[in-house]
Amino acid sequence: QEQLVESGGGSVETGASLRLSCVASASIYRSNCMGWFRQAPGKEREGVASIHTGSGVVTLASSVKGRFTISQDNAKNTVYLQMNSLKPEDTAMYYCAQGASCGSSYWHRRGVNYWGQGTQVAVSS
Repeated sequence: QEQLVESGGGSVETGASLRLSCVASASIYRSNCMGWFRQAPGKEREGVASIHTGSGVVTLASSVKGRFTISQDNAKNTVYLQMNSLKPEDTAMYYCAQGASCGSSYWHRRGVNYWGQGTQVAVSS
């Protein structure tokens, strides 16, 4: 059964760092788009970062550029979201997501095939 399992969320103060991990089933990881979305209470789910596990091409949302990085460990079928200089506005449930490509359909959620269960990130001021 294909699945995505996230970990690494938590409660931190402004300026702190967290690293999220997403382990994917091997059948859906290779040469696909893997990434992270987040959803704050009362807001729509938005794309944060994506990486194509075949090409390594990375895309970051403008709101996190310079603070977040996404990386992959293909031997472990795992992608990471390193979040530095966290702000209260980063507070949200973070979801790992898989799609066939990292284009606009993925970023608009239409192209997401699988979602993880989510991991909560809370940043206090």
